[in-house]
This record gives sequence, C-alpha cells and structure tokens, in this order.
Amino acid sequence: MNHPRQAGQYVADQERAHWHDNVIWFMREKRDQAVKVIPEWEELRELGSQIKGHTLSRLDDYLERFESQAKRLGVQIHWALDAEEHNQIVAGILQAAGARKVVKSKSMLTEECHLNQFLQERNIQVTDTDLGERIVQLRQEAPSHIITPAIHIKHEEVAELFHEHFGTDLSASDPDQLVAVARDALRRTFIEADAAITGVNFAVAETGGFVVCTNEGNVDMGTGLPRLHIACMGIEKVIPRIKDLGVFLRLLARSATGQPITVYTSHFHGPAAGGELHLVIVDNGRSELLQKPKFNKSLNCIRCGACMNTCPVYRRSGGHSYGYTIPGPIGSVLGPSRNMKEFSSLPYASSLCGSCTAVCPVKIDLHHQLLEWRKEIVSAGVLPWTKRFAMKVASLVLRNTWLYCTSGRIFRMMLRRLPRVLVYHRLNLWGRQRDFPRIPDTSFREWYAQRNHEQQK
Repeated sequence: MNHPRQAGQYVADQERAHWHDNVIWFMREKRDQAVKVIPEWEELRELGSQIKGHTLSRLDDYLERFESQAKRLGVQIHWALDAEEHNQIVAGILQAAGARKVVKSKSMLTEECHLNQFLQERNIQVTDTDLGERIVQLRQEAPSHIITPAIHIKHEEVAELFHEHFGTDLSASDPDQLVAVARDALRRTFIEADAAITGVNFAVAETGGFVVCTNEGNVDMGTGLPRLHIACMGIEKVIPRIKDLGVFLRLLARSATGQPITVYTSHFHGPAAGGELHLVIVDNGRSELLQKPKFNKSLNCIRCGACMNTCPVYRRSGGHSYGYTIPGPIGSVLGPSRNMKEFSSLPYASSLCGSCTAVCPVKIDLHHQLLEWRKEIVSAGVLPWTKRFAMKVASLVLRNTWLYCTSGRIFRMMLRRLPRVLVYHRLNLWGRQRDFPRIPDTSFREWYAQRNHEQQK
C-alpha cells in the first residue's frame, strides 16, 4: 500500500479534490460551532479520556462484568480472536437460523473483518441500510469516511448509480428524489430480511446493555422486524457505568456532525420477545495494541471522524488513498499496528500540525503517535530506500557547516540561472505542485556577516 501514489491519483482530479476538501471542512466548522455552546467542553473531553484510560487499564474485568450482565438479560455472547473467527461465528448463527437475507446497519468492525464478502460467498445476501454505505456497496467500494461513507461521491454520480440499479430517470439527481428512491427500495428489503446485523457504539458493563447511534433510523427498522439480531463489537467499546454513557453521547455527535445528539440513540437490553440477540465481541489485534504503551491510547477512539474532518492531508487526498478500513490520522495510527510493513506510508500522511489531537473528543495524542510510528518504521528498516537515502544525505549536510554553506551557495546559483525546464521535471517530486520561493542573492549567514561588518565600520 502506497499512500503517496494513491493520493496522487486522487488529486489528479483537481475539481473533485477541492470539492471534497470544502465539504469535509464544512463538517469541521459545524463541529466548532457545536462545541462553542458547551462551556464545559474541555472538561467533558478530559473526563471522556479518563474514563477510557481507566477502562482500558481494567479491560478484562469490565468485559467479564459486561458478559455476565448481558447473559442475565438473555443475550448470547460469542468471543472472536480475529476477523476470521468473527466471520465464522456470524455465518454459523445465520446458517443455524436458516437466514438468507440480512440487513446490516453501520458497523466499521464488520468492514474491518470484510464480513459482507464472507457471507455473500456463502449465498447469504447482505444489504447495507445506511444510505451512504448502500451507495458504496452498490459501487463495490469501501467507505471513504467512517461517518459519511459516501462523502466522496457527488449526487450526479448517485443518479447514474440508481439509474443502473433501480431503473430511475438518469436526470433525477435531486437529493430528495434520490433519498426517496433509496427509502422505497430499502423498505422492501427490511420487510423481507431474515436477520439484522448492527455495530455497537458503547457497551455498558454495569447493565449489560449496549447502544447504537444513527441518524437514519435504519438500526431500529432493521432490528424491529426480523427475530434474529446479531451485534458485533470490538473489545474497546465497553464503558464502566450507565452514567458514563452521557459523557460519550455528548462528545460523539458534536464531534462527528455538529449535532447535539444523533437523531436515533438505540438502547438494547436483551432480545425482543420471541427473538434472539447474539453479541460477537472481537479482539482482532486490539489486545496486542493494548500492550504498546506508546500507542494504546488510540483504543480510546469513539469513531467520530473529527480527526479526518480537520486533517489537511485527508481532506485533499480522500479516504481511499489510505488503503485501510479507517482512514485519516486515527487510521494512520491503527494501520501500522495491524501491519507495519504494509501500512508504513500512513504515518507520513500527516503534516504533524496537531489539529487532529486538538479536536479529538477523548484526547488521543494523534500527532505524537504518528511521529512515534515514524521512529518505529525507521528502526524496523521498512522505510523506503529513497527516504532513507534522502535522510542520510540531509544528515550529512546538516552536520557539516562547510558542506551546508557550500551546497546552499551552489543551489542558489543553480536555481537562479538554470532554465525552468531543468528545475521542474518529473524527478523533482517536490516541485510537481509547487514552486520554489524567490531565491535570495545571499544566504542569511552571508547577510548577517555583511551587516556586522558594516556596523563595525
């Protein structure tokens, strides 16, 4: 996976890149407006961070307590070590129930585990019911954002997609019309579904209940009709007490979309009458990450997407350029923890401006973790040879005063005198989208020495 190459392909369409940048930044501005009306916002962030830190320090205890309480409510608990085991468990539950049509509501964990493909290979039809996820599913793409998965797609492209799949008029690109078409198609899907799969935003150890937050009501529709409900959650989603839930609900929606709270906050405390509720609790590398003191705070993440909305790299390069289930700054931390070699380019997809850390509702020190990953990648020897060579040359020049001054003098002369075509060419990667500033006649050292000489006269 090479983020610079993927990003280069994305920004080649400059109109789309600028449009994407503006749309994402609009979400960041809504977040800023929402938090300004909360005087205790920083106290909430600190409290959320402390609750998460405390929970992770006693994660095994809270998971066992949650399991015990959930079982008392009639929930059937399953534990999965990795993505493969998670998928096998879900498929086994569906096959035992004879379920062939499944409606699925937003769950980044099932995206992480590639559940859709796994079930479809076993002749189980899976329909994503979140509108954005349904759109990318029809396009056979992964979500490009964890909150707004189809944010990279314009409504004219959705019109073409619906024309192809639902036979609508190609010119019907009005968003309200498109939503009506999707609602009509999904209503039939909900009615025919044999089972529902959802994610989990928060699981409360004290009560054994869990919460799913949405804006479209698809979770309530999906779980209200079939008798079989399967919920899937990572081990980090547990929180200690019911009163802690209010802290995270206030943080989540404001950070994600600038709303005071999501339109639907669905609480589940056991199966519906005559139905079954299964909860699959997944590790999939989280325990290993928990053992890394430099990076385990990334498990605080509540999947709000605020770091993506503020990141200048994500806004301009799009989510698919990251090649990981979760893009943006948090994905650039989580990706290398899963496979350092495959995702070694992601920690460099950052300006280290610190804006991601500043907006994180649970105070994950994202830009510090990205810098730490760069150190780990260099130490492990997986940094591309081009960057290693460039850093060695830079180190040699910066450690030698004579070489630093001489090379600066030579480059100033070259950049002032050489024809532009010899400076801006395909080997000059830095100069592909930017120009060098005006080259001064003298260096700062030369100017400073001349100034001192003149003052001493």
